[in-house]
Amino acid sequence: MKYKLPLLSCLLSGLLITSCQDHRIPLPETVKVTTLATGLASPIGVDTDASGRIFVTEAGTGNNDGKVSMITADGKVYPVITGFDSQVFQPGELDGLNHLLFADGVLYILGSQSRLYIANVASFKPGDTPLLAKNLTLEDKKKFILDYVFPAGQDTEDTHLYNMSVGPNGDLYFADAAANAIVRRTKAGVWSIFANIPRIPNPTPVGPPFIDSVPTGVVFDGQKFLVSTLIGFPFPVGASSIYQVSLAGVVSVYKPGFTSLVDINLDNNLGGLLLQHGVFGAQGFGANTGKIIQVTSAGNSTLVDKLNLPTDIKPLDAHTAYVTSLGDGTLLKVTY
Repeated sequence: MKYKLPLLSCLLSGLLITSCQDHRIPLPETVKVTTLATGLASPIGVDTDASGRIFVTEAGTGNNDGKVSMITADGKVYPVITGFDSQVFQPGELDGLNHLLFADGVLYILGSQSRLYIANVASFKPGDTPLLAKNLTLEDKKKFILDYVFPAGQDTEDTHLYNMSVGPNGDLYFADAAANAIVRRTKAGVWSIFANIPRIPNPTPVGPPFIDSVPTGVVFDGQKFLVSTLIGFPFPVGASSIYQVSLAGVVSVYKPGFTSLVDINLDNNLGGLLLQHGVFGAQGFGANTGKIIQVTSAGNSTLVDKLNLPTDIKPLDAHTAYVTSLGDGTLLKVTY
């Protein structure tokens, strides 16, 4: 699609807080970032099951080698599911696995081409023979989304289910980073378009007059959905917003003034944790320009900076979170 790169491609290329940082909250006195696992092949998503086991999606190298891996507390990596699509469709542009989510006792995995895989990994033990992606339950929603008639000016003729979360009644809600939409799947397996995230005026002289908001994360806070946005090319600093979406699908800006957000989550204190992927420059997203931003009713503050192209954050408890680093091929553990 003209003027908009696929999200994973943008992330493989290569937080400034502006107006929304007027009232800062105090930072924890001690924030510690440690590397839990290394050698991951383009890690994107991270989640934990009910027992606290850590699972990561690895988008691979472009040779159909995408996989879901388990990472133990001592940093050992075990493949759990292998054989996912991983393809280079243009130089430097990789299409592969996206995020994953544990819900209802099963593992949901977003693959390439807006495919949703469903797996039961409850009995998997480190060292077991990995499952094969081709044997998983699959729901392919590319055609459904491409055939949907979006409002005038909002139809991108593209789809990229990138991230997901559980909403009311156990339904799943997806951030489609190419259709610029929030997509709903009921527990009964019925799919629908829930909301459209609007384009914004381009604040720069480069590119088209309007640019895509590119939803990258969605979370339900008990009353409304909060959606993080990356903003498409030219990826302007300070142009990303958190949107709020009502239960009726009404969209409005919740907090503006962020840069290239790739995830939003709630911590156990009901505050928000945002992940800034990086700052875009002449050579793509700059190394070590990623951030974790803590958002509360009192204001926002940078919790951790100088992260190398992070892609996902998973709070474990009120003072611990896991973060995937695409730039370093690592899983980080953050305590605060």
